Amino acid sequence: MDSRIDRFAARGDADLLRLVQAQPLAWVVSGSAAEDNFRATLLPILAETGPDGRIGRLVGHFARSNDQFKLLMQDPKAVMLVLGTHGYISPSWMQDKTQAPTWNYASVQFFVDVEFFEQPAAIEAHLRELVYTMEKQAPRAVDTVAWKVDDMGARYASLARGVIGFRANVRNVRARFKLGQDERDDVFRDIMAGLAHGGGAELQSWMRDFNPGRG
Repeated sequence: MDSRIDRFAARGDADLLRLVQAQPLAWVVSGSAAEDNFRATLLPILAETGPDGRIGRLVGHFARSNDQFKLLMQDPKAVMLVLGTHGYISPSWMQDKTQAPTWNYASVQFFVDVEFFEQPAAIEAHLRELVYTMEKQAPRAVDTVAWKVDDMGARYASLARGVIGFRANVRNVRARFKLGQDERDDVFRDIMAGLAHGGGAELQSWMRDFNPGRG
């Protein structure tokens, strides 16, 4: 194997999109601690892709009470951090007790330039799309219908005025999918068996996908 190959890299744009869709809550980080304008906010985001399937923009909104958006208007550069499936890997699961503990995870850093929109129609379209997307994947009883913006009634208008939308144009991406690709086959099998006892089905699924034919 070529030692220059990053075995933990995304295999393609589809991996990045899958990660954002599976974990759409991202840290939006901007500013500098040295200049006392460092800010970090957790926000739900939606990914917009181009014809090539690459994520070109991440869309979300800030509360107007959050001064980070004002700072981003002055300096639009930010990093958006997404942590997907992850879990502790215990050597107690393994036949080979000389193995060290580790942590498996999927993560991505998006380096972005942020621009804002605040037209009422654009805000409404964004909020409706966000709610629709989140409600599709929300767990609920079979006899419970998905919630809609219209269910809020007159209260919606006052809440919508309290947010400002953003589109974060992606400049660069750094991703890491550390999912057992570097483990020996026997260790990988032991990890998969160990996760089966600890509710690690999601991590198992990602590990299986990134290691076809193993475990």
